[in-house]
Amino acid sequence: MLNGAMLTMDSTTMVLVLALGNLVLCSLLFFFDYGNARAPALASWGLSKQVQAAAWILLALGGARVVPEPLALPGGWALLIAGVALESAALWETAHRRRLVRAMVPLALGAVFVFLMSYWIDPLGLRTLAAALILGAFYLVGAAALGRGWKDASMLLRALAIVSAILALVVAARGILVLVMPDGWRWLSHDLLRQLSTIAFYLLMLVNGFGCLLLARERLQGDLARLETLDLVTEAPNRRGFFNALAPWMALARRPGSPTALVVLDLDSFKRVNDGYGHPVGDVVLRHVADLCKRQLRDSDLLGRLVGGEFALLLPRTGQDEAMLVAERMRAAIETTPVKTERAMISMTASFGVTTIRPDDSNVTLFGRAGAAMRAAKEGGRNAIRLAPRETLPEV
Repeated sequence: MLNGAMLTMDSTTMVLVLALGNLVLCSLLFFFDYGNARAPALASWGLSKQVQAAAWILLALGGARVVPEPLALPGGWALLIAGVALESAALWETAHRRRLVRAMVPLALGAVFVFLMSYWIDPLGLRTLAAALILGAFYLVGAAALGRGWKDASMLLRALAIVSAILALVVAARGILVLVMPDGWRWLSHDLLRQLSTIAFYLLMLVNGFGCLLLARERLQGDLARLETLDLVTEAPNRRGFFNALAPWMALARRPGSPTALVVLDLDSFKRVNDGYGHPVGDVVLRHVADLCKRQLRDSDLLGRLVGGEFALLLPRTGQDEAMLVAERMRAAIETTPVKTERAMISMTASFGVTTIRPDDSNVTLFGRAGAAMRAAKEGGRNAIRLAPRETLPEV
């Protein structure tokens, strides 16, 4: 038998602790990224904590006889069910599962109705069964949201999903025991299980509360890391991101196997667009060209923006002849598809340099060779493709 202070604490005090804990989390959320626009999921999560805090306060007031029990108990538990359902919906909203989020509203209303009917039929036994099973189910739904994409999830997300699921089962176990063993089971009495369930509520509040804040910070750090390697105009890898992706293919080129091609392209007279129409129009042109190029690529290929109107294409397991065909499709698409802007229809062309990665290549020699071929295409009249000859020396 467990006789620790946590278990011998009276129910009113435990409920008051849960109320104060949720209020503290609400206060922390208020100051979390204060002044910045919050994501809808984080705003919904904050609202769920406020609803749960109100529920626990109402239950505590009912236990202290400040509010009549016939009003405090059904009202408090109904609010708690709604708050936990809203918390689960907020977790699924982070996964952009809008259909499931919308379905949570009628599910929550139905759950509240079932609980209230159970309370009126049997204020003690059936109420306990309904509340435990309903809350346990909604907490499990939230744990499933945390555990989505398990293979690619971070260790923090996996830990939160496992702990939340275990605690949710503890909450539901109280209702299950009431259902299958009305007199308890050996040392596991209903009173002990009630206190364990209250502790599980307390731990769920801490795990889901601080875990959600940690996940928000983790996502923010991930977004910042992603921005370091992403070009915001075209949403393609920037120079740093492209070189990071190129590195393993440079290493593979030292082994026998299929060749890997590199294509460098530069928009002809792109400076004229920026000078004549302004940089916002130039950004439209860049996005347009990037989209055209991406349509010609396989899933394994990669387009990156190096600087200005210069792009690079990484074509794994592609020889020179195949790379020339890919470049020709892109050249033709750019030439025949004008860019529609608010100020004008702008026709663009591009010059291409094509090469393959050699076993002794470095980034300098590889891009020097491809860049020399691209400049030869420009000097030959632009809107053309040149294949880098083997004897071409890189410019250092």
